[in-house]
Amino acid sequence: MRDKCGVVGIYSKDQSKDVSAPIYYALYSLQHRGQESAGIATHNNIKGLNYYCGMGLVADVFKTYELQKLSGYVGIGHVRYSTTGQSKLENSQPFVTDFEDGYIAMAHNGDIVNSKILRDHLVDLGYEFNSDTDSEVLCYLIKEQYRKLGNIIDALEEISKMVIGSYSLVIMINDELYIVRDPKGMKPLAIAKKDDMFIAASETVAFDVLSADFIRDLEPGEVISVVDGEVSSHILEITSETQNARCMFEYVYFARPDSVIDGRSVFDVRLDIGKKLYEEFPFDADLIVPVPDSAIPFALGYSRASGIPYGEGLIKNRYVGRTFIMPSQEERELAVKLKLNPLKLGLEGKDIVLIDDSIVRGTTSASLIHILKEAGANKIYLLVGCPPVVAPCFYGVAMASKEELIAANYSIEEIRLQLDADALGYISIPSLIDAIGFGKDELCLGCITEDYPTYLPDDLEVESYYTFY
Repeated sequence: MRDKCGVVGIYSKDQSKDVSAPIYYALYSLQHRGQESAGIATHNNIKGLNYYCGMGLVADVFKTYELQKLSGYVGIGHVRYSTTGQSKLENSQPFVTDFEDGYIAMAHNGDIVNSKILRDHLVDLGYEFNSDTDSEVLCYLIKEQYRKLGNIIDALEEISKMVIGSYSLVIMINDELYIVRDPKGMKPLAIAKKDDMFIAASETVAFDVLSADFIRDLEPGEVISVVDGEVSSHILEITSETQNARCMFEYVYFARPDSVIDGRSVFDVRLDIGKKLYEEFPFDADLIVPVPDSAIPFALGYSRASGIPYGEGLIKNRYVGRTFIMPSQEERELAVKLKLNPLKLGLEGKDIVLIDDSIVRGTTSASLIHILKEAGANKIYLLVGCPPVVAPCFYGVAMASKEELIAANYSIEEIRLQLDADALGYISIPSLIDAIGFGKDELCLGCITEDYPTYLPDDLEVESYYTFY
């Protein structure tokens, strides 16, 4: 699975300061949220707009030469993994277009469920699209509503009534910065301060790398504006829609463990998930082994609760990117071995509790269990820090269709037999909710309950949704 994006916005009251380097380092810290493309847009009083984006990792896209051309005291940045829209340069962000007598640049994390309907409406109004992303749809909606209302906050208010889905936005209109979190707070977004710089980012790790002082998370439906150096907050008046629906996968998988989201340490949540797994599945084993990297805190929590030693049974090759989709089981196992290699001497003859963050299709889990048994492991008890994923996500998480989700089509015992595990256990939904620390009505659990926090069109299918254009 992949999350869609990470966003950053910085405004410096000192107009002689250059924010491109801080944006670069902040994006670097958010690289886990998107590896397909990266982009930065800035504003200064000499040239106005400066903009550059490219395909690949942050360090590959931006060299010293590109950063030097991005001078400005206001700026936004983006790292992308595609969900709606293909992986190509035209879909990279920030998205930039003309706006009144100047320009608008926007970076977006999330997904707009009704983007096709909105796009068709904008085409009827004469808008021409250069990409196939829902982010361009949002940008043109802002232009259109501003044309009608003449005020950016009023325009965002109106758009929030039209849009179904998730969106955390950083928007630069000439030298003004706007930060927006959708009315359900699905995607994380927080603010911080360093000297005279006001900073917004998807995760608090971006503030850590800049040694900035965390202020707070944005509220659901909140817009923060920075105009002429003055910071203001506005709550969008959509009371029927304003309700927390935080994505539970941020805590389980997507966010870095050293981030804090809505007051909850991601690392602590994952430790608690591991402890809950032990309460539900107290196996007698020789070793606790995580599937690196996101399951490491789960395994630590299970080890601490059980007293069973934690061990690095799988070593991750950190220089392997994506592997090709390979047709045969032998080739699929080779792809897994490229990324994860077993420590044979530490595994031989051992009963192992293997802990993973989630199971989607099940192919990687099956390969890992085969590899571990081939390395000499005796029994393998597979535990999962996320309840069975039984439905697709429509809010910015790229995952399989329902037909491909193993838990949507087989019982837990049938899955265990397919994976060749000696035991299989998923954390329960109540235990997950308890570990995260928010009420059920404050989380988006759609992919594990099929109870989605927004209206979904009747004809919306995940296969067509992610390849819509």
